[in-house]
Amino acid sequence: MHAPDSAVARPGCSRRVAIGCAAHLALGALLAPRAAWARFATRTQARVVATAPFARLEQLAPGVFAVISTPFTGERTTLANGGLVVGRAGILAIEGFFQPAGARWLAEQCRLLTGRIPSHVVCTHYHADHLNGLTGYVDVAVDVATKGIVPPVLHVTATTRELGAVRNTPVDAARSAQLADAMLVPVDAASTIDLGDRVVRVVPRAGHTASDVTIELDEPSIVFGGDLLWNGVVPNYVDATPSRLAPAARAMRRTRETHYVPGHGSVAGDADVARYIDLLDELERAARIARARGQSAADAAKGYALPPTLGEWTVFNATFFERAFAAWFKEWGVA
Repeated sequence: MHAPDSAVARPGCSRRVAIGCAAHLALGALLAPRAAWARFATRTQARVVATAPFARLEQLAPGVFAVISTPFTGERTTLANGGLVVGRAGILAIEGFFQPAGARWLAEQCRLLTGRIPSHVVCTHYHADHLNGLTGYVDVAVDVATKGIVPPVLHVTATTRELGAVRNTPVDAARSAQLADAMLVPVDAASTIDLGDRVVRVVPRAGHTASDVTIELDEPSIVFGGDLLWNGVVPNYVDATPSRLAPAARAMRRTRETHYVPGHGSVAGDADVARYIDLLDELERAARIARARGQSAADAAKGYALPPTLGEWTVFNATFFERAFAAWFKEWGVA
């Protein structure tokens, strides 16, 4: 199929589309050039232990794996990134993904790698591509229930539980029941999940939404950033509080070599995180200029292009820049 006019790192398409993490990434299947698909699909820092049309599973360290979704071919089963952290007494799965088939795939890969399925699941926030597939974990647990395996414990913030149940469509009774039974993540301090020989920290943050969490390991040094971090893909500001977004990204950055698993895009290193923070700062700068000129967010986004010094970013539609500017204007009380 011929893709409509678009560019990688050169926004300019004027078509308006529905916004949301899922819509934002799904649109890439239509607008991102094949070269962008190839880069997104093949760039990796780690050993690939499993592949599917929609994602690959990369081993970052012994017992730590990243799910890197590759949605730009139109396969939207997982859509968001996630991962696995394996311990002697338990296994943590990160994210519920877009469709139940995504969670089932990760649980089955977990069983192939370890002989076990996840005992815990954390969702970093309530957006559909990170949450809507949760029932897939229960499906796998039911399949092996005769062996005494029970469904995993779900860990989410109260906001994620509430908004994931009422805002995400289609509404699913089984998913709503999972959310109702979830263990709530504290939002005033970091908490931990003990996997036996490995302890994982769940750190409350905000910026992409009002209630984000990151999943962090100290040894090896690995951070699952959720959608507080995007690598090579311009982020979605649909529910963002922009003044909190860049500080959150800075706060998760470490001074030693670290693998950062973004919500979307390939596994990142420190230079990638620095470039992402520069991108966020640039969008704030552009929004401030637009406000000083008395422009609307829509007018400011027309013809806007990222500076070449930021390198190449996959940009699907100029509407996403409008969303970023509008989010800043909302914070500043600009009509």
